[in-house]
Amino acid sequence: MLAHFAGILLPVTDTPARLLTLLSLLQTPREWPGSELARRLGVSLRTVRRDVDRLRDLGYPVEATMGALGGYRLVAGTAMPPLLLDDEEAVAIAVGLRTAAGQAVTGIDEAAVRALAKLEQVLPSRLRYRVSALGAATLPAPDAYASPVDPAHLTALAAAITNRERVRLRYTAADGTGSGRHVEPHRLVPAGRRWYLVAYDLDRDDWRIFRVDRVDAPQPTGARATVRELPAPDAAAYVTDALYSGVAVHTAVATLHAPVEQVRGRIGDGSADLEPIDAGSCRLRSHTDTLEWLAFALLRLGCEFEVHEPPELREHLRALAGRLGRAAGAG
Repeated sequence: MLAHFAGILLPVTDTPARLLTLLSLLQTPREWPGSELARRLGVSLRTVRRDVDRLRDLGYPVEATMGALGGYRLVAGTAMPPLLLDDEEAVAIAVGLRTAAGQAVTGIDEAAVRALAKLEQVLPSRLRYRVSALGAATLPAPDAYASPVDPAHLTALAAAITNRERVRLRYTAADGTGSGRHVEPHRLVPAGRRWYLVAYDLDRDDWRIFRVDRVDAPQPTGARATVRELPAPDAAAYVTDALYSGVAVHTAVATLHAPVEQVRGRIGDGSADLEPIDAGSCRLRSHTDTLEWLAFALLRLGCEFEVHEPPELREHLRALAGRLGRAAGAG
């Protein structure tokens, strides 16, 4: 639910409207004296206390403090209650989620995409226009190893997963061949700087994995999807097994001469594990399907390192060092 309470007309005599106004005030990180809330709402202190009790009954953890300086404030509870966002907050959150989702940022998973889908569903048209305008006016620096996706495709697929709804879409295969697909979306999985859709393909009567950057025009059909058992412990394991089955995977082990805290923020890869050795060094274990990416990942860390395995990576780095040396001496 979104509400914008700039300019409250007093008194607020309608109870639901008054509760929304009170909730909006309490979501500001401060303590509100009861007298101030009563003045803002145009009601008595008794009515404020009664409205606070109603919010508590709805699951909002409102804490009261006693004394001359006491008042009311919203505190952390055991569950996440609905938030009231003003226009600027709603736009900021939507733009941030769209940008992160479109770049398949590590740590932005299906839950974040579901949050974006819920937010965009209730955005007023004026705010939806502002979000689209900001998205069109800003362009993040390209990542040669990333595959940006349309956030609208992600939110459409996330909504279909939540609603257990079948979807029709256009899909472009690796060889450039396009085809129409009728699928039952199961999960969205971010992996290796890409988004993947795990879905049951109704025309092929089997499970399939689709790269979302190759998906176009996903349209929910309104038909209910059948509950099916995935042939894997979970969708992430299913995608990982599919990506690395039949592919030569290189595992790198290297000592990095930098504190683990300094390196962790530069890895940006969910397939890499870091283990501290001492205050100034750490051990890296990572795997990928190309030596080129492993070499690039190590070089961009900006620290000294020693490669222990695989031998092919050491050979690749020697060849790369030779080319760089020749290029530097060419001038």
